[in-house]
Amino acid sequence: MKTTPASESELLERARSIAGVSFGELAEQANMKVPENLKRDKGWVGQLLEWHLGAAAGSKPVQDFPEIGVELKSIPVGYNGKPLESTFVCVAPLTGITGLTWETSHIRNKLSRVLWLPVEGEREIPVAERRVGSPLIWSPSEEEETLLRNDWEELMDLIALGGVNQITARSGEVLQIRPKAANSRAKTEAYGASGQPIKTLPRGFYLRAKFTSYILDTYFA
Repeated sequence: MKTTPASESELLERARSIAGVSFGELAEQANMKVPENLKRDKGWVGQLLEWHLGAAAGSKPVQDFPEIGVELKSIPVGYNGKPLESTFVCVAPLTGITGLTWETSHIRNKLSRVLWLPVEGEREIPVAERRVGSPLIWSPSEEEETLLRNDWEELMDLIALGGVNQITARSGEVLQIRPKAANSRAKTEAYGASGQPIKTLPRGFYLRAKFTSYILDTYFA
């Protein structure tokens, strides 16, 4: 693995140096085996990019590049350059949320500065032949942050009031909460409508594809 980048400009330089390169070539350099498909290896692309860019956080609940305060997010895009799916941001807290505010939230920290890396994601392109796109560094504008905050507050209110199981993929304008578990047996603690402890699937915060599509359209232009 490469050393951690010392600055944002160094990180951006590294990201630009792998733009246009195939996963196969990048995997060879990193001595990683290319999976046949990404169904079972959803995190493989992220690990490959982290290796090349020198991300040190691993699965710790901090930004991928904590020293320079940047999070890495890859976005699988289609032939039209539009995101093919929503983007996982972080795990959603279901307990111990009293006193939690948007300002102090883990998700706000993650989204405060993001290196977006579009990657080819069309299923018929063999994984090894898919290429990395041009990087983009982004921080939410005031207006974008307001949209994110409003959704976050609405979703967290539902969780606090014991309504975690009422949250659907349709809840939230730009941010959604969805189950995030390897299988349906993975259960975590939450609260029910009358405040009693319940077991439910872990949840994750995801940015809607229409929001990441808007980011790519707006900032790449």
